Amino acid sequence: MPTFAAIDVGSNSCRLKIAKVVAHQLKTLHEDREVTRLGSSVFDTGLVSPEAMAATLRALKRFQRAVQAHAADQIRVVATSAMRDARNGPAFQAWVKAETGWNLEIISGLEEGRLIHHGVMGSEAGVGGRVLLLDLGGGSCEITLSEHKRIKETVSLPLGAVRLTEEFLAADPPPEEGLAQMRQFIARELRRAHRRIQPANVSLVIATSGTAAALAEAWAASGKANKAVGKAAKNLRGVASTRRVLSPTMAGVVPAGEVRKMASRIARMTLPEREAVPGIGPRRAEIIVAGAQVYAELLETFALPGFRYSPLGLRDGILAQMLAAQDARAASHKEFEYERWQSVLATARRYGVDPHHSEPIRAHALQLFHDLKALHQLPPEYEAWLAAAAVLRDTGKFINHQGHHRHTQYIISSSEIYGYTPVQRTVVSAIARYLGKSRPQPGDRALRNIPADEHKHVHRAVVLLRLALALNQDRASDVLRVAAKIYPKRVYLELRPGRTGAELELWSLRKESDYFREVFGRELFATLA
Repeated sequence: MPTFAAIDVGSNSCRLKIAKVVAHQLKTLHEDREVTRLGSSVFDTGLVSPEAMAATLRALKRFQRAVQAHAADQIRVVATSAMRDARNGPAFQAWVKAETGWNLEIISGLEEGRLIHHGVMGSEAGVGGRVLLLDLGGGSCEITLSEHKRIKETVSLPLGAVRLTEEFLAADPPPEEGLAQMRQFIARELRRAHRRIQPANVSLVIATSGTAAALAEAWAASGKANKAVGKAAKNLRGVASTRRVLSPTMAGVVPAGEVRKMASRIARMTLPEREAVPGIGPRRAEIIVAGAQVYAELLETFALPGFRYSPLGLRDGILAQMLAAQDARAASHKEFEYERWQSVLATARRYGVDPHHSEPIRAHALQLFHDLKALHQLPPEYEAWLAAAAVLRDTGKFINHQGHHRHTQYIISSSEIYGYTPVQRTVVSAIARYLGKSRPQPGDRALRNIPADEHKHVHRAVVLLRLALALNQDRASDVLRVAAKIYPKRVYLELRPGRTGAELELWSLRKESDYFREVFGRELFATLA
């Protein structure tokens, strides 16, 4: 069974989680965490400091030894807010690549929120209805509204604990003026989020990451948690409705009022006093004031009763996505594929493309993918990428009909499409790019960020999509049926014409014969059955 490793390079800390697939589920083998403060200088100067780079790289090298010890088959390393903002981010990516061989992937705030949702909702038992997920990291805060375990809306706000501390809370204890300015900034960002996130009828608020863990542990250590549970249990005695019986979920909720009290109390403390608070500790004490204020303001702005801490997070979402992408029998596979395809369709509609018009082309592309598998020998993941390229191939017309294939490549590679890494989006964009007169060339911009060993696969996928387009020249006619036959030196495509014939499609297919021979080394013949 495969073993996966997920590494989250955050603005405050780096986290590693290694899991093995057992009976189509993930079993955790190893976890590690190191506070590196990668974003400590970014939010002030716009640059990652050499010291933060070195500290992060030391952590990654330690993680690499663990990954090698567990013989991980697949590793994914992602970076978040600090690297999104850093002007010298590419230099650090190159350094990581040179020292570890890993590709450090920078993901957007929205993708971060989606992966966190995937990790939490895929592993939390008994969670349903409308749920709000809160993830407060070092550089950003992701807020996700989930309904029946599907994302309704996600926003990413610049409210990370390290970012706010660097900008507003330079002195210790924090000055009142800085606290007031920070609260105003937090309130403004939350008002912007509230216009998109409508948390009415939310049944549960789940908070992840270090600040939530510190606040939950500090509240539990104060003794008020046990009193709150006892009071709730007393109030529920004699209640007939099983839906109102006290549950572990209810018992673990930190009330909003207590969060406000803790935030106010912590803000008056010095650093040594904060370090002594149970659950906070030395490194978290440096940024807990800002983090606690964000949680207090957020719960009040959204009129939420409190939050429940979950130890799950981004790395769990990365692992869940890796499992879902490779194991069709995993419980999360269908959900992952559904959400990914819905994101493709939403992107098409955003740029004025009706996915219904692309359906015959997509269907023919997938048929050719299966019928010619012995010939093209593409990896299985290209099936989904080919389908996405078929639907998104005309998005460039949103910018300009002239040269729209180039515009399509830019739109796809730059868009937020859930479930696709930047490299995967670039592959999809390259497949959709070469549907006109041009052919893929090694130095092309569309291929620049694609690994060299993938170029031949892109060529072959482009040919399949071009053939699917050739089979759908006359949109007014009914869809043609086609059968493919592979021989040692030639390939036959036999067409069963519709009511309006197939002359245009035959001509279009014959135009592709030269490119087909160039890529596959065989002659292409199109005939009527």
